[in-house]
Amino acid sequence: MPLPAELSDPLAAAPSSREAVLGAFLRAHRERLSPADIGLAPGRRRRTPGLRREEVAQLAGLSTTWVTWLEQGRPVSLSARALASLAAALRLSRAERAYLFELAGRRDPQQAADETVPPTVLASVHAVAGPAYLLDRQWSALAWNEAAARLFTGWLDAAGTERNLLRAMFLSPALQALVEDWPHRAARLVAEFRAHSIRHADETPTRALIDGLMEESAAFRDAWLSQDVEDREGGRRGFRHPLLGALQFEQLTLVPAAAPGLMLVMLLPG
Repeated sequence: MPLPAELSDPLAAAPSSREAVLGAFLRAHRERLSPADIGLAPGRRRRTPGLRREEVAQLAGLSTTWVTWLEQGRPVSLSARALASLAAALRLSRAERAYLFELAGRRDPQQAADETVPPTVLASVHAVAGPAYLLDRQWSALAWNEAAARLFTGWLDAAGTERNLLRAMFLSPALQALVEDWPHRAARLVAEFRAHSIRHADETPTRALIDGLMEESAAFRDAWLSQDVEDREGGRRGFRHPLLGALQFEQLTLVPAAAPGLMLVMLLPG
């Protein structure tokens, strides 16, 4: 009597470890591809669906052994370049490719190179009635609406010279005077940036930003060396505006699915 599929094939059962999940993912996507998808003749009858492991290995420029070990859930470490070749060989979509790199614990070099901001994301900034702004990977403002320009004196207004949120927070006296409980908010911002930037901490713009602030601001240096890490959470934000007086908002931060490296920040009436 044959064994049930979940007993005869360890990948048929729900995988538990990250390596097993990665192996099941790779195998499933290999089996979805047909020889015709990559320009091969069907050839002789195949015992398994989809492509063979050696075919995927050849397309990706990897050894068949490595592909086999990966599918078996063995602890194999691949470089980001090898993962990119594997993603291309398996014809992975953008979401599937991101999932592959996340499972493998690697940073996708393609994500760092793709800085295009979808028009719909830009339009969303101006569709919000309250203050709203869009930040890039280093938290420099790419776009903001009129309400944000009116609120953020010393940053997004005409007098602001620093469009990077971190640099303005620590180097702009006008922004420091605007933000209620500035010492706490500034330190919290650094802890949030540490958590957000870890995936691209070795990129030149990120390193230049941190190194520059370490030299120019003792407060930033102290906050950075504290090694605090915090999630970027919403909540009440207070401001002391020189013309509008005391203001309270609820902050909401979203990561656009079409541009996962960006952050859309909105301040809603408190």
